[in-house]
Amino acid sequence: MARVDDGLAFMLRFENVARYEDGAVLILDRRIYPAKIEFVRCEDFHAVAKAIGEMVTQSGGPWFAASLGMVSAARTAKGLKAVQAKAFLDEAAYTLTHARPTTSKRMVAYVQTVVDTAWQAMEAGKDPEEAAYAFVMARMEDRYLKSRRIGEHVVSLLPDDVTILTQCFAENLIGYTLLVAQEQGKKVRLYCPETRPYLQGARLTASVAYDQGVPVTVITDNMPGYLLSKKMADVFICAADVISLDGYVVNKIGTYQIALAAHENQVPFYVLGSPSPSNPTIDTVKIEERDPQEVLHAMGVRTAKEGVMGFYPAFDITPPKLVSAVIAAEGIFSPYDLMGTFGKGAVLDE
Repeated sequence: MARVDDGLAFMLRFENVARYEDGAVLILDRRIYPAKIEFVRCEDFHAVAKAIGEMVTQSGGPWFAASLGMVSAARTAKGLKAVQAKAFLDEAAYTLTHARPTTSKRMVAYVQTVVDTAWQAMEAGKDPEEAAYAFVMARMEDRYLKSRRIGEHVVSLLPDDVTILTQCFAENLIGYTLLVAQEQGKKVRLYCPETRPYLQGARLTASVAYDQGVPVTVITDNMPGYLLSKKMADVFICAADVISLDGYVVNKIGTYQIALAAHENQVPFYVLGSPSPSNPTIDTVKIEERDPQEVLHAMGVRTAKEGVMGFYPAFDITPPKLVSAVIAAEGIFSPYDLMGTFGKGAVLDE
């Protein structure tokens, strides 16, 4: 039987994002991939939250890791009395969803469904760990199916011979976009900025493209403007950590400046992902500022003189006027027309 992740690169396969083994969550360490293939073993939800905060996994990875962290918490809750179990599950959910602040509102809505599933199983006298795990895996498969639909929508907008510029690591969204383009016989090439300071573009995006047979070129983070001005890319595509319902895009720092260059050079900018009902306006999003020391190092090697200061906002904000379209599983939308579809009545962030 075919798997929904068939055809995707190694690191996008379910078990290579994260997996659950006897109460522990094993997370692929994306900080060192592809030089090393190692999994960080997290024995409880605290360790999972720590791994998320320390960038062991990024992009869509924390959603799966946090969900499996709740499965681990459900395992522990089995040995507690009802009141204690509920409090324990709530504590685990809060810890996991607040490991990184920018996506916390979306993550709360997502993880709460795992809490509810575990609690309902306990009330019914069933195994909360088994119920939560089955729910999480079904959700993961549905998430991938939605990502494939997004990829299909993206490819419908691309010419038969296309060069794509991307940013950071759009995970299974870029994987499916490339896969669907290949399935449809389109000739596709990819440019990806290296994405300092963790180099997700050079290490992760480039690896996915290469593994899937797509010609890929890594550029430094200060090259996209030049590349766009020389008409070396036909389209700029990225995912988003948050798309607020008023059309603002929160994504890896550097996205805004590429969007400006794309707009100046009449290159369309497509944002991939589900707009967030938990963030109706951009002022509900808190931009994470990480340890300034991280920008003073590259892959563990200090690049600046001792005493030099750093500054590291992890994300920036791109206004809707620079966005050509928001592409979700439901279809292709103007950034000014998100509230109607994703606002009232939308109860789950994916």
